[in-house]
Amino acid sequence: MNGTQLRNSILQWAIQGKLVPQDPNDEPASVLLERIREEKARLVKEKKIKRDKNESIIYRGDDNSYYEKFTATGEVKCIDDEIPFDLPNTWCWVRLDNVITLLSGRDLEPSQYNILEKGIPYMTGASNFLNDELIVNRWTLSPTTISHKGELLITCKGTIGTMAFNVIGDIHIARQIMSISSNYINLNYLKLYLEVYVSELEKVARSIIPGISRNDILKAVFPVPPLNEQAKIVEFINCISPSISLFGKKQYELMKLNENIKPTLKKSILQEAIQGRLVAHCDTEEPASILLERIRAEKQKLVKEGKIKKSALEDTVIFKGDDNKYYENVEGQMLEVECDMQFPQSWQLCRLSFICQLTDGIKMKGNHICLDAKYLRGKSTGVQLGEGKFVEKGDNIILVDGENSGEVFTVPVDGYMGSTFKQLWVSETMNLQYVLYVIRFYKDMLRNSKKGAAIPHLNKQLFYNIIVGIPPIKEQSRIVKRIDQLFQLSD
Repeated sequence: MNGTQLRNSILQWAIQGKLVPQDPNDEPASVLLERIREEKARLVKEKKIKRDKNESIIYRGDDNSYYEKFTATGEVKCIDDEIPFDLPNTWCWVRLDNVITLLSGRDLEPSQYNILEKGIPYMTGASNFLNDELIVNRWTLSPTTISHKGELLITCKGTIGTMAFNVIGDIHIARQIMSISSNYINLNYLKLYLEVYVSELEKVARSIIPGISRNDILKAVFPVPPLNEQAKIVEFINCISPSISLFGKKQYELMKLNENIKPTLKKSILQEAIQGRLVAHCDTEEPASILLERIRAEKQKLVKEGKIKKSALEDTVIFKGDDNKYYENVEGQMLEVECDMQFPQSWQLCRLSFICQLTDGIKMKGNHICLDAKYLRGKSTGVQLGEGKFVEKGDNIILVDGENSGEVFTVPVDGYMGSTFKQLWVSETMNLQYVLYVIRFYKDMLRNSKKGAAIPHLNKQLFYNIIVGIPPIKEQSRIVKRIDQLFQLSD
């Protein structure tokens, strides 16, 4: 449950009379409603207001059903289907139009308003509402539909149900806003009720730009507590609102933590793995130095066969000095290497380019499937192409364009690489999964350090320059096995 859901649950309890205790000394809502009817009758007699033809009384019959009696005609009808819940004995149901006055707004022509603070504020819609407060950015000298200070404003078109009290004074409201006033009920309590009722208003919203009519509000059934209880409910909600907000903030932080904990944990596992802290070392195993010699021999063979470029033979020696810093022998010069990791003495160090190469694939013609990202993620069936850069089933390809640069896929079928991919060659002398785990660890760095503007591109030089710790081949297998076990536990 988040903060909004908690608040809604508490408000639901409030409007059902379950939040604060009833006081038997409070004047019942039925007496309040009778007094309202008497006052309206007097004002009609004095010709100060027009008679409300739709005035009604809602009551519960001896059969426990709810009925509505229209005072003008005497008509009575059962309205059980409109009553969402039962109320305490001191509460009553009423149509909102019996206890409020609702003013609909009207739009102004551009020539009728200004931004020079001349006239009274002009509110046009939800953009004028922020955190229960009003933002004024237009004024008018030609107001027609005027909301007065203390009235409750509610948006009724586009964004529905955003509310704020008019604390400014006279303001002109556009047709996206309605203004509610009442001499009979606590408007703060009404606002709490409308917060709950907004979901019902959204259901009846009509047209391409959602909107509600006057009747959607005026004909709503409204639970009326005694006046004293209305004030107590408002006071109680105001008292606990800071705690609800704090709960919502902490719940959101917990949600984000839960979202991030698994990828963060997995990255920590990878970091321990690629620094040799995940499994025990074995001094009797073939040393990593021999493994590197085998990789060099493999690359020389592939260069002769034309399968990788001659530039792949370029490599340097990286070692740890007596001062605990790493150095690289580049053309006879010893250069200090920036490296924020520490590796076991039994491991060898190299650049990622020594064990990986990015190639374009073999240009071919013939009908094959297009291996784009959507297809590889199982989100499309794929399309057939007549030519392209061919890769075989089991090859690895890496995204080099777009927001997911650095993501590696194993090709499921023969096909043509999408334009955002490069073929990823990994030395067969290495444990493939170990190398892929290394690349996975650096994926965020590669993603956040891309070249390019409109379409970001993987920084190939950065990719090649990553320093990799090379364990003995048997240790690589043990590391992969341990990573798999820990990943399974963290899922």
